[in-house]
Amino acid sequence: MRSLRSSISSRRAAITRRALLQGSLGAAGLALVGCSGSAVFNGGGSSGAYDMVAWPGQDKWPQMFWDAPTSVQETYRYAVANQDLLQWMPCFCGCVDQGHVSNADCYVEEMRDDGSVLLDPMSFG
Repeated sequence: MRSLRSSISSRRAAITRRALLQGSLGAAGLALVGCSGSAVFNGGGSSGAYDMVAWPGQDKWPQMFWDAPTSVQETYRYAVANQDLLQWMPCFCGCVDQGHVSNADCYVEEMRDDGSVLLDPMSFG
């Protein structure tokens, strides 16, 4: 009985460590991809803010998303789905000058009540 409890306790700890490791690796990947971009959003012309609206629940993304490499698409999907986690992770690429305070800001400008998301184009680089 004691070994069964020890095994269950050990398994729970391993699952917790695994989840922490996966989350950390995902966040590190987001930081690397997000900071590698050099895209600048001009806010006008043919690349207006409307063009950066995504509807993740319907798998509708801006053309810039579809034109990006698969790894960038995956990081945007992750960032939108895990913004509550990324908001606690600082970004180290110097984007604070753009008003960013967390890693989430490198991907998501605004989560809207209607289910749409205004993406930040910085990480499309």
